[in-house]
Amino acid sequence: MARERGVGRVGERVDAAPGHPASTDVGVTARARATGVGGAGARSPWPGRTDGGAAALSLAHDEHAIVRGLWRGIEVFRVLALAYAAWSLYERRGDVLHPTAAVAVLAVLAAWTVAQTVRPMRTVRAYTVELLLGCLAILATRLVDDADVITAGAKTLPSIWPSAAIAGFAVLRGWRGGVAAGCMVAAFSFIEVVQPTANTVTNSILGLLLGGCIGYCVDLARESHEALREAMRRDAARAERDRLARTVHDGVLQTLAYINRRAVDLGGEAVTLGAMAAEQERILRTLVGQGDLGEVDRAMTGATDLRATLRHVERPGVQLVSPAEPITLPRRVADEVAAAVEAALDNVRKHAGDEARAWVLLDDDGRTVSVTIRDSGTGLAEGRLEQAAGQGRLGVASSIRGRLDDLGGSARISSVPGHGTTVELRVPSAGR
Repeated sequence: MARERGVGRVGERVDAAPGHPASTDVGVTARARATGVGGAGARSPWPGRTDGGAAALSLAHDEHAIVRGLWRGIEVFRVLALAYAAWSLYERRGDVLHPTAAVAVLAVLAAWTVAQTVRPMRTVRAYTVELLLGCLAILATRLVDDADVITAGAKTLPSIWPSAAIAGFAVLRGWRGGVAAGCMVAAFSFIEVVQPTANTVTNSILGLLLGGCIGYCVDLARESHEALREAMRRDAARAERDRLARTVHDGVLQTLAYINRRAVDLGGEAVTLGAMAAEQERILRTLVGQGDLGEVDRAMTGATDLRATLRHVERPGVQLVSPAEPITLPRRVADEVAAAVEAALDNVRKHAGDEARAWVLLDDDGRTVSVTIRDSGTGLAEGRLEQAAGQGRLGVASSIRGRLDDLGGSARISSVPGHGTTVELRVPSAGR
């Protein structure tokens, strides 16, 4: 009978591989809990719905069905391959030079098979050990067989038993792992036979095809599984947003719109409150009304015009001077700059005097966005900021300088007693 070389086995995937997330039951369950998708007893994201929706979500917490089937197949194949190797040895027992050594080699393979059957170890380390056992058993054939019998095309001692390791690496590491394991088995086969025969070449190619094809199928299965989980996550998010939209639309949105309208009618400092209400209404309408989750994310964290963000600071005694062109910054950066400006204006209100006026000047030179707050107040005495910091009063240090430092920018404060104070805030522009 033609020589048969080990082709390898498909193993369940536990260790994380490059480009392949870990996928044991425990690992997937943990990932599902983190995303709120799947798992036994998981709630359906649709209130009151516990039928097909929840059943579909439970699929996502477990490994793909194809991979689970491959693991079971490997475990059965390993046992059958060992039985086939033992039968082959018994069939040609008269031609074996050292039958005791041959039985000892198969006994080692049998011990590993029993261990993997009773308590499967589906890790790269375990399958590396199994691959080495299979390859060493191939080389052991030269110790128990006559060289002429080997050259004539007799089976190797482990026969097809190493095939389980190839398939295992295909499941653990994808097609690259399967092909690499197949190459290793093929190399040991060529070393053992010395003079390769047509059967040696054929069986080696079959091993490479087995590892590559199984690994490719597993890669596709995992990719489709991840795509399904992402689609289910988005569906759940949309359903929850739709539910919130029905609750929010008739309450919060109308209230914010009313505050904005009344603030405009009242004028004065109420305009600031109205501008803030209008901005929150816009964000909330985007959140509850957009079907595209990407659009929602852009509305919450995307770019915004700093001029619009600072519009609410303008009031009697405070003038906002901005260029005609938009000054675009990431929303988080714009919000932090606005908070620093508000802190500076709050200091003007508290310390500059009742008659003091303030100006907020915006500028963007393409590399840096600068916001300058000037007032016509009494100014600061020399060393006043350092004295305040020493007394534990960190308003300027944390509310202004601390915010700008976190953004990678800077804050410079200059003052002349009797001639007001200037606060200059600088942050990198959106394009930098």
